[in-house]
Amino acid sequence: MRAAATLVLVTVLAAPAAAQVYRYTDENGITVLTNIPPERGRYADLENIGCYGTCIKGVDWHATPLKREPFRDEVRVAADMFDVDEALVRAIMHAESWFNPKAQSHAGAQGLMQLMPATQARYGVADPFDPVENISGGVAYLAELLERFEQDWELAVAAYNAGENAVDRYGGVPPFDETREYLRRVRILRARYGS
Repeated sequence: MRAAATLVLVTVLAAPAAAQVYRYTDENGITVLTNIPPERGRYADLENIGCYGTCIKGVDWHATPLKREPFRDEVRVAADMFDVDEALVRAIMHAESWFNPKAQSHAGAQGLMQLMPATQARYGVADPFDPVENISGGVAYLAELLERFEQDWELAVAAYNAGENAVDRYGGVPPFDETREYLRRVRILRARYGS
């Protein structure tokens, strides 16, 4: 018998009140996490788990389905242009938005690579929901972080999540649960996308 895979849909709306997460098992036996309320009565095990971020700690990142095809050309071009590992870019996109170009967080991050408005301005991203602009800006930022932290990709990923100043202040990965979990998730996904 094949083990059910876990699918994470992380389209988080801008308003904190809307950031409810629903979990259910679909017709294919896949566990779905989404902020979009499913049709009432359709899924017997529907549960409102009511949060985003901490909820995804229970996801088995070793088994969640990979997305190798969406935005393949855009990722490849940006990764080549900025000399960044394509598997790392894809892992960050997976962890940040589950490849949803319209994703928005309650904190204001937008698009595939969840760029904050200041990062968008810094890298000339006029439309954060345009996949080419978002990926280019996100990969440019990641390349800058890799250079700043001497190609230590784990420090760069920690800075991508918690901010450059936090990594500097703590002299390494900040002791924030969210950042440590994010780094763990990206580490697993990067290895899987690189294989």
